[in-house]
Parts: sequence; C-alpha cells; structure tokens
Amino acid sequence: MSRLPRLFFNANVINEQQASSLYATEKTHLSSNHQEIDFHELDNLISNQVKVTDEAQRDESHTSCYIHQIISKAVRQKASDIHFEPYKHWFRIRFRCDGILVEVHQSPHQICKRLVARVKILSQLDISERRLPQDGRLTHRLNKSNDVHIRVSTLPTMWGEKLVLRILDNQVTSLDLKMLGYSTAQRQIYEQALKKPQGLILITGPTGSGKTLSLYSGLSTLDSERLNISAAEDPIEISFSGINQVQIQPQIGFGFAEALRAFLRQDPDVIMLGEIRDKETADIATKAAQTGHLVLATLHTNSSTEAITRLKNIGIEPHNIAASLCLVIAQRLLRRLCPLCKTPAPIPECLSKDNYSMFYQASTHGCSACNNGYLGRIGIYEMFSITPEISDSILKKDAQHQLDKLAKKQGIKTLYQSGLERVNQGITSYAELRRILAP
Repeated sequence: MSRLPRLFFNANVINEQQASSLYATEKTHLSSNHQEIDFHELDNLISNQVKVTDEAQRDESHTSCYIHQIISKAVRQKASDIHFEPYKHWFRIRFRCDGILVEVHQSPHQICKRLVARVKILSQLDISERRLPQDGRLTHRLNKSNDVHIRVSTLPTMWGEKLVLRILDNQVTSLDLKMLGYSTAQRQIYEQALKKPQGLILITGPTGSGKTLSLYSGLSTLDSERLNISAAEDPIEISFSGINQVQIQPQIGFGFAEALRAFLRQDPDVIMLGEIRDKETADIATKAAQTGHLVLATLHTNSSTEAITRLKNIGIEPHNIAASLCLVIAQRLLRRLCPLCKTPAPIPECLSKDNYSMFYQASTHGCSACNNGYLGRIGIYEMFSITPEISDSILKKDAQHQLDKLAKKQGIKTLYQSGLERVNQGITSYAELRRILAP
C-alpha cells in the first residue's frame, strides 16, 4: 500500500480553531476516491502524533478517509445507524444491522475528538459547542452517481461527544407490499382502504419498524398522474417521483400542523404525514379526512387498537375519530433466517397442541453469507379495519380492553399470530418473534 498523506493531527500541535479553518476548505461531500484502508493502520497514524507540515495540509485528510471507510462499510452492510461512543481510554464504533447493534471497531480515545470535529464540520454544526446536543445532516458520496444522505446527532457524555449517524436510504429496491411481508389478505385490506375517496389510515409501531416504507408502498399503488399527493416528513427518507414532498422545519415554525394547513390550500387528493405528534396535527388530520381527503400518517403505539386510545388521550373527540378513521396497521420487523444455514428447531411446549409442522432457528455462528444466522428483515402486520361496530364502540367511549375484545370477535389477526405464521413458514425463528414482541 502506498504511503498515506499525513493529516491526522495531534491536539497539542493544532488547536480546534486552526482545524476548523483547515477543514472548512474541503467540500461538504466526502470523496469516494480513497483507497481501502485498514482501520488499525489509520489508528496508528494518529497515535504516532505526527506533526502537520505545509505539504501535508495540501494532502487529503486522513480523517475524511477514516470517515469514508466507516460509512462505506456501513452502507455495504446495510446498516441503518452508525454509533461513535467515547469511553475513558478508547472509543468504539457500532453498526445497527437488521435492528441489532454490532461492534465493528475500537480505537484509541484520542482519535474520537478528531472524528467528531470532522463530522460536525461536514454537518455544519458548531464545532466549539460541546455542552449541548446538536443535529445536522451531511451527504456521503459513494460513487459518481450515488450519494447517501445522513442525519447526524451529537450528545455530550462523560468522556466526550457521542455521535449517531442515521443513514437515510433513499435507494429503495422495492415498494411492493408483498416484498415487505404483507400476506394476500393483508394487501387486499390495505389496498381497499387506499381506494376510498376519504378517510384516515394510520400505521403504528416503534421507531425503526418500517412505518415510512409501508406508507410509501401504499402511495405507490395510487395513480399519481391523476391525483395530487403531498407528503410532509421529518426527514424526507425516500425520494418519490410524482409526490410533492415537503421537509418540515420546526426551528422556523414550520411543523406538521403548518404543513398540513398549507396542503389543504393546495387542492389535495391524498396527504401523507410522517408522524402525528400533537393534538393540533391530529385534529386537522381527522377533520381533513372527513372532507374529501385521504390522509395517511404514523403513530407510536404498541398495537393497532391502542391508536384509538392514543388519539383520545391527546384530545381528539371520539366522534371525529369514528368519522375519519378507516384502517389502522400495526407492524414490526423481524430478522429473516439465513436460508443457507438455518437449522431445524423443536416446537415450544406452549405451541405443541397447535398444528405446526416445523420450526427453524438461526445457526449459532452463521455462515459466510450472513455471519450471524440472519439475513435481512421481513414485516409482520396487524390489520384493524374500522367497521360500523368498531365506530359505535369508539362513539360510546369504550375502554381499550373492550376494543380489543371486539377486534378479536371480528377476526383480527394479531402481530403475534402474524409472526407465528412466518415462524411456521421457516422465514424467521420463534426466538426472534419473542425478542420483538416480548411482553
């Protein structure tokens, strides 16, 4: 390997103001022209505390190279987040892959400060502010035709600033509901609701459960040539042709409620909200869904029936919920078993009386294709259609357990039941289902 340029600096040689000035001359896009470099070699270059020369200042930054290697590796491994975590004598880098955090590297503590400073500059954050959390964005260039957008969050900790980089993958390979894990019956329920001229469709689940992808998969079934479709998001995660996508900016007073009001003055047919966070947004959304608009949005609840309770708790009147809501979809993401190395597993005793044929489990050490026994993820779904009986129950202000009982009577398939189907099909393991839906 050719000798690398010397631009990793020691804190005693260059102060932060000089570093900021030096870095400010570089582009805010990370270059893709770096050679593949071993992390340990880069660690050693910093640890040696080589002084920066005039010649080195003109060379390519080792810090940028280091960051490039980390992000590129994360993208190759389809990680959703990158964590830089400082401790007393070292810091570690972890990727969240398929919902699980995995450590990929440890480095000496002195490297962390350089990396944090560089990422903050690329994200247009205040490099001198270490007392308060900050949020920003940067763009990483994988190659000449492919950029990856990244959301950056800093957090002051005992041993320095912790960074989390959220990779916003707008290169979605498929928006097919079947590919996401919807069964034929579930797709029919969703598509039937999408054909209605008005109403509110809610998708619920925790952060990282694939709600946004389900929203866009639903929108992809609509005729954007004949419909005016507008979407408000924070941030915009998927670039979608034919939809008017708007990035909300709370820092200047442009939140979801303001975006929704603006949409209603734009002759909309379909409106998508990245999230209903407050009473004002929920109130406008439920009323818009009663006046000739189809509204799709997300909520953070554990089950589909809890969405109704959530709307009540934030102050939405039951009659507005009953008149607007037409479908609630609760969802989770389960890791797929690697088809090359999965092994048969005994059926748990609690399920021995049911007619299950064969369960599978992840291989302990995985194989060269997966490394850990799992490869990719698949969604499981709970479809809660708002029937006249459910609407009456909402109007009567029935409690949560009464809604659950009525939904069960009408044949709702719960998340757990949907997950068991995937376990029985050999797509995922019972252990994974229990991990995601642990009581």
